[in-house]
Amino acid sequence: MTSFRRNIEPAVRRELNAASLVQAPAAQFRHLERAHVLGQQSTALHVLAHLRMARWAFHQKDMAELRGQLMRIIGAATKTVFGWVPTGNTGGANVSPFKPLPIPDDLAAEIAAARRGR
Repeated sequence: MTSFRRNIEPAVRRELNAASLVQAPAAQFRHLERAHVLGQQSTALHVLAHLRMARWAFHQKDMAELRGQLMRIIGAATKTVFGWVPTGNTGGANVSPFKPLPIPDDLAAEIAAARRGR
C-alpha cells in the first residue's frame, strides 16, 4: 500500500460512509463523486468508488449510469496505475471519463495533505 493511499483512505471512507447515511439519492451520489475525486490516484480506492457508484446506479435502476460505471471500473482497474486519470473528474456517467475538472478547495487540501504525509 502506498503512503498516499494510506493517508487519503480515511477521507475516501468518510465520503463513502456519508453516502450511506443520507437519504436523498442526489446527495448520496454527490458523496460518491467526492470519494472518487479523493481516491482516483489509488487504483484500489478508484475502483472502490466506481463499484459504489455502480451499486448506487443499480439501486436507483439507472441503467445508463450502471453501464457507464461498468466501463469506468475496467478503466480504473487498468489505467490508474499508469496515472491515466483526468484529475478532478467526478466519475459519473454524466461526465466524459477523459475530462479533467477543477478540484473543490476542501478536497484539494486533503489530497495535498495526503501527499505530504499529513
